[in-house]
Amino acid sequence: MNAKQLAFRLKGIAITIAVISAPWLGAAQAQSLGSLQNSTGPSSKDGLPAILRHVGFNQRLGEHIPLDDIFTDEHGSPVRLNDYFGKKPVVLILAYYRCPMLCSEVLSGAASAFKKLGFEIGDQFNVLTVSFDPRDSSQAAADAQRTYVRLYGDPKASAGWHFLTGQKSQIDALANAIGFHYAFDPKTGQYAHAAGLVVITPDGRLAQYFYGIQFSDRDLRLAIVQSSAEKIGSMVDEILVYCCKYDPNTGRYQALIGRILQVAGAFTILVVGGGLFFFFRLDATTRTLKS
Repeated sequence: MNAKQLAFRLKGIAITIAVISAPWLGAAQAQSLGSLQNSTGPSSKDGLPAILRHVGFNQRLGEHIPLDDIFTDEHGSPVRLNDYFGKKPVVLILAYYRCPMLCSEVLSGAASAFKKLGFEIGDQFNVLTVSFDPRDSSQAAADAQRTYVRLYGDPKASAGWHFLTGQKSQIDALANAIGFHYAFDPKTGQYAHAAGLVVITPDGRLAQYFYGIQFSDRDLRLAIVQSSAEKIGSMVDEILVYCCKYDPNTGRYQALIGRILQVAGAFTILVVGGGLFFFFRLDATTRTLKS
């Protein structure tokens, strides 16, 4: 494992620990976390519980996900991942529906960000939530869909935000493809896992990663625009994409000073040039009228 991969894993682990230990998660969740930590066994050399040693994200930007793999949708029907790709970017969230702590925070944070995008789920992009717990049922998926579509605030979004379940082999193939590593604790029946979402291009290539439980709507909008080959979005979006570069170390867009100066310079030239042209025309018209 190289230094960058280790950094990604540590970031995911840190986010997981910070979120699931936050006091606002409530006493019941804190008690659940305590049972997970108590069952993890001795700590590793880096001080982490053994169960967390391999938990986190390894970014695999540009690689394809297994679009031919078959899952089950919220209606109990078999579907291929490819059914949700081809025309629009897809925001992928790995979560399990019986999760007592972190997954609901990730999904709530995603729904909150989606509401602020200025795009509509199902129109400019799709959302795919896939459970990594093979015990989850399609009924649990349907319940989760109702919960988070209601939180999003538009019933029509159910046509573009799908909740899937699957067999362990398909789940592992998808998780490995996006670099999502998790661990199951048989003593508590819970999973240790990282928090985040992934933006995927219409042809199934991994484009951007976002960490945590709260997501910048500006950064997420730019990622969707960029992942769609800039076929959606406004002129402002195109300028922002030109002026910003995705930083995989932070999962955020960073401003590129050189490009910002180029755009500002071009805008200044346009304004000054337009003003001079207007005044020259006005002067010429005035002279003509006087003569």
